[in-house]
Amino acid sequence: MHLLHRITEEEIVSRCKSGSLKHQELLYKQFYGYAMGVSMRYSHNQDDALEVVNDAFIKIFNNINTYNTDKPFRAWLRTIVVNTAIDRRRKELKHQSNTDIEHAYSVGSDASAIDNLNAQDILKLMKQLPQIQLTIFNMYEIDGYNHDEIGKILNLPASSSRVYLSRAKEKLRHLLTTETRHHE
Repeated sequence: MHLLHRITEEEIVSRCKSGSLKHQELLYKQFYGYAMGVSMRYSHNQDDALEVVNDAFIKIFNNINTYNTDKPFRAWLRTIVVNTAIDRRRKELKHQSNTDIEHAYSVGSDASAIDNLNAQDILKLMKQLPQIQLTIFNMYEIDGYNHDEIGKILNLPASSSRVYLSRAKEKLRHLLTTETRHHE
């Protein structure tokens, strides 16, 4: 473990490109926590998140020679983890029905509802969203995709992405209101 502190990220990546299993293990250990954090936003439980992370690291090690060292490694890794999570969701979404998505409505928000909650509370509330809403909420609000991009990635109309995002926000507002009542 002391080696991890003496060797630079660039050196670890370089050695991984040369096929060093020891350095692949170091890379995994160094970025596991970060990758799990990203993956947990797209997963309903830790087991699913772990599967995404492991699949992502397989992709990382198989494609490490395509990594452009001019860009931050963490950003490249994050993109792979997000795409792996999205790919997993896309497969699951094929088996879900997309009924009643045409009926979205706007609602007001209660910004003060989150004042008494910490990040863990909010993540726990997000896990209560249906998978499609959680995925779209993450893609749009956290990872910065627009509705057209989300629609292309998930094979659904951009208008459906908007509806699912609206529903996710409405459900989160409801959950926040309920949760803040418990904290009062």
